[in-house]
Amino acid sequence: MSSDRPGARTVRKFGTFGGVFTPCTLTILGVIMFLRLGQVVGQAGLAHALLIVLVAKTITTLTTLSLSSIATNTRLQGGGAYYLISRSLGVEFGGAIGVVFYLAQAVSVAMYVIGFTEALVATVPSLQSHFTAVASLVNLACFLCVYIGAGWTIKVQYGILAVLATSLASFYWGAFQELRLPILYENLHPHYQPGQSIFTMFALFFPAVTGIMAGANMSGDLANPSRAIPRGTLAAVGITGVIYLSLVVVLAAVRPAEELIANPLVMRDVAAVPALIAAGVFAATLSSALGSMMGAPRILQQFARDEILKSLEFFSGGSGPSNEPRRATVLTFAIAQIGVVIGDLNAIAPIITMFFMITYGLLNLATFYEAITKNPSYRPTFRYCNWVTSLLGALGCLVVMLLINWFWAVSCLILIAGLHWYIHNSEVERRWGDLKSGVAFERARKALLRLEDEAFHPKNWRPIVMALSGSGWTRPYIPIYGHWLTSGHGILALAQVVAGEIDVDARRRDRYEAALRKFIEQEELEAFPIVTIHPSLAQGIEALIQCHGIGRLRPNTVLFGWPRDAERAEDFGMFTRIAARTGKSVLAARFLFARDEDGPDSVAEHWIAPKGTIDVWWRGKTNGALMLTLAHLLHQNPEWRGNRIRLLRVVSSAEGQQQVREHLTELATTARIACDQRVIVASASVEETIQAVSSQAAVVLMGFEPPGEGEEIDFFHRMEQLAGNLRAVIFVHSAGDVSLEA
Repeated sequence: MSSDRPGARTVRKFGTFGGVFTPCTLTILGVIMFLRLGQVVGQAGLAHALLIVLVAKTITTLTTLSLSSIATNTRLQGGGAYYLISRSLGVEFGGAIGVVFYLAQAVSVAMYVIGFTEALVATVPSLQSHFTAVASLVNLACFLCVYIGAGWTIKVQYGILAVLATSLASFYWGAFQELRLPILYENLHPHYQPGQSIFTMFALFFPAVTGIMAGANMSGDLANPSRAIPRGTLAAVGITGVIYLSLVVVLAAVRPAEELIANPLVMRDVAAVPALIAAGVFAATLSSALGSMMGAPRILQQFARDEILKSLEFFSGGSGPSNEPRRATVLTFAIAQIGVVIGDLNAIAPIITMFFMITYGLLNLATFYEAITKNPSYRPTFRYCNWVTSLLGALGCLVVMLLINWFWAVSCLILIAGLHWYIHNSEVERRWGDLKSGVAFERARKALLRLEDEAFHPKNWRPIVMALSGSGWTRPYIPIYGHWLTSGHGILALAQVVAGEIDVDARRRDRYEAALRKFIEQEELEAFPIVTIHPSLAQGIEALIQCHGIGRLRPNTVLFGWPRDAERAEDFGMFTRIAARTGKSVLAARFLFARDEDGPDSVAEHWIAPKGTIDVWWRGKTNGALMLTLAHLLHQNPEWRGNRIRLLRVVSSAEGQQQVREHLTELATTARIACDQRVIVASASVEETIQAVSSQAAVVLMGFEPPGEGEEIDFFHRMEQLAGNLRAVIFVHSAGDVSLEA
């Protein structure tokens, strides 16, 4: 079940210091600081090492600003970065990052446990032969602490923080007595070993600053997440930044590069009280392991509660009044144990770097999109973040990933893309809103405004068709042909007019619109539904023709069904005149099977393109340009690829036949539309000739002019006589905005 509901977690008791600042600080000041920072300074030199720290801290600071902004705009449950990203970028990105971020946190436990064991073995060398066994016991101890409950673990971390502060004080005091400017000058420049560079050193160091999510991961256990996360995380980032920069300078001034590189416990040798450094290493690594062991299961628990992957639903359960994720904690322990068995800190660190960089990048991207879409619901109380800082953070993460190791960076991006694709195709039920619609709205808004400023040119003509389709099921050939004429090229709106009064029949209108949407979804149409209520059908259609659309994105073509009998011809004539006077082209679909009792009665049958040609009867450019363009659009559909287009013309005598054929050939060449050209000499009446030539056509396009007032009945009979027994005819009146030369 989803946790987006009040009361999903009943105990929220940790404040800014205990719930955010302490776990963030202890996770940041961890194993890399004590065991690998000397190597980074020794190989990279003072200048490059400071640059590494500054770039890493810049990325995490920008990400913290994004985290603070989005955290103060959302009622946080559990799951930290996963929860924030999924509620912004959607279930696909959220689900993908949930898997990756959980694995990053779980593997981080192994990294910190290995660091703790390295320090312990350095202190007690006799344990070297039992390295994996000792690391496994430490991992088990962390697991048991977290399994008991987060409250107890937080209290333990207060003591660890005090030990860590004391150990750092011991190091600074000892280093103050050994500072040497010649050593500092010697370490100013890099001393990279073969195969190493500033990028490999960055990859090794970056996990040292990835603890900024430790507080957010505890979001479900915080008394006031929107207040605690920004304050606690920014304080931790600022204080640890000062510590790292000072440590780089001090290390570069107390020991030569060779010793910094070769001795992982150089800080112990410099400290005034070496035993305190050993205690600090133990405290830092153990606290970081505890922090990751606490955070990872909460990510998995929230992920499982959202039911994105059904196979993980087991881990959604919680224990006790604080809803401890003990099932997820067991799995986290198992994954960490695999990392412990691997046992190579230098191999694990770059992988974790990639996972964290992707997470940070997507968190920045989520905040960027929240800001750039100008969504009215995006109202963070944290004011020190905007779309520029978020975009810089996202780009910084991507660039650094590629510079560190382009192969692993691309591999991780492919992994994210694969998870995104899998979740998208799993059709996960979305229980929360995301900003996809906001992004689409903002793009559409800007595009409409740009379109409004553009001068129209026939080269840019596209079919924007409003089809008077009724419910869709009553005359399915209308929406289906509308789809064929616009699919991939234009816009189709299906319109239905309901006779009634809006103040009485509003609910009925909603039902009709829901039915029309169902038809569109069921038939997989690219279309928009329109349902309007008017006292009469004529008033409704007149209103739609005049008013539907926005800005320049208004229908340029209206698709009607041909009147079934002469009694309806008068209304049809009026509608075509209104459309023509408002600058719209008119299509009238006359399909005999629509009036035959024995004709097709299922929508599926209408989707089958009939065999035969697509015949365009040319009588001049007035309507001909649009007819030939529509024939081309119809032919672009896969169902119609086997239907040849024929451009036809009737002449009364053989004289001039060759000249007319050359004219049609020139038209086809100018239009760049593949078609056969035929000129037919009428042996009988024009009507009989057309019906004979097109008797086997799949569809026939013929031009017409709207009838004048009082001429509707004569017009109806004249067009009926022209179409005769042709089974599928589309009468076309062009507004003149299509050009074959464009």
